[in-house]
Amino acid sequence: MYNILVCDDDKEIVEAIEIYLSKEGYKIHKAYNGEEALKIMKHTEIHLVILDIMMPKINGIQVASTIRQDKSVPIIMLSAKSEDYDKINGLNTGADDYVTKPFNPLELIARVNSQIRRYTKLGSIKKEEANSYQTGGLVINDDTKEVYIDEKQIKLTPTEYNILKFLTKNKGRVFSIEQIYENVWEDEAYGAENIIAVHIRHIREKIEINPKEPKYLKVIWGIGYKIEDIK
Repeated sequence: MYNILVCDDDKEIVEAIEIYLSKEGYKIHKAYNGEEALKIMKHTEIHLVILDIMMPKINGIQVASTIRQDKSVPIIMLSAKSEDYDKINGLNTGADDYVTKPFNPLELIARVNSQIRRYTKLGSIKKEEANSYQTGGLVINDDTKEVYIDEKQIKLTPTEYNILKFLTKNKGRVFSIEQIYENVWEDEAYGAENIIAVHIRHIREKIEINPKEPKYLKVIWGIGYKIEDIK
């Protein structure tokens, strides 16, 4: 059973999410402010976090940033606002996805299931599969889920890892935002522009010597992104 932490200062929303996700077989841990969320994270094995942005004491942005210091569990941000600033700010702290309130329960369930599937794949090591992908000095060891640039290990979030793996596995090919989202999230690409753009920027900052003049992760204007095939 997977443990999901739901944190929102609106208790009715927390209770509603618990009802939806419990029916899917998840065990829900509830928090109503940032301090409670961080205490639960410290003492409980959590596999996914659903986190409201606007909360008392410690807001969701700060909580996500603290979690990302030593944990790679998926984080889905909730926001009562639809402005791009809130979404991008959440993604910039290391969140993997976001849902705008009021949300459709089926959409939230789909997002949670998608993140859990990818997180499970990321954590499972199958020794019988010798999977590695390389282009130039960029090496992805899919057995150990490690990424190296010129033999230096790079730390990525689960979503960043899966995007980079997908593009590197298909190096030289250009993929649209919609194609990247549908392949990585295994879901329909709806409003994926900001999500992909922010994750791509984070990946570049981690793997490129000069993110403004990328060697590996290239944008093809008006079309999408690709990983260069470097011999």
